[in-house]
Amino acid sequence: MADGGGTPPPTAGAALPHREARWMGQGYADITKLREIAAKHERAATRNQQKAARLNTRIEKIRHQAAVQREKAQGVLAKIPDLESEMSQHEKDIKARTDKTGGISIGSDITELQFRIRKLQQKIVDLQHRSRTLEHRAAMKTQKTAELKVKVDRYLEQAKLEEQEGLSYKQRADRLQLATQGEAAAQLSGTPEAPPPEPPGEPPSSR
Repeated sequence: MADGGGTPPPTAGAALPHREARWMGQGYADITKLREIAAKHERAATRNQQKAARLNTRIEKIRHQAAVQREKAQGVLAKIPDLESEMSQHEKDIKARTDKTGGISIGSDITELQFRIRKLQQKIVDLQHRSRTLEHRAAMKTQKTAELKVKVDRYLEQAKLEEQEGLSYKQRADRLQLATQGEAAAQLSGTPEAPPPEPPGEPPSSR
């Protein structure tokens, strides 16, 4: 009986190029995925570096504010010696006037000097309090910079880890690309095998 004339099933030789094409496509897909993951880690690294840079800027700003407040505190304290000198002069005046009267009578001039002394004492205490308040604020800002520095170190460490992870994925992608390109180049440069030569037959007979 004659066959129905259907198409013959594909042979193994015909299916091989399709398998190789699928393998090559999968290889390039893997390379793309690895590079995508590497880029993701690099982006995370730069994001952490951005956070660290912003915190460093904030730290320097706070340090400047603390330095300004310390300078103000020193400036406030610098006013106290003049007030103490003025108090000392008033006390000398009181003593001199008291010595004149023998300490028997205290006039309004003496009580006025005593009032001035009390006012100066109050002003000195107020200045000391103001100076200590500024010093306390400066100390709080310094403490804040120390806390922010810990965050900066943590962000930089995380950025370093992300960079290392991204480099690892990039190197894997490079190795896979070299292997895939080498395989493709080997297939493109391969030449088909020449058919074997036919065995020599008998020479034709001449009649």
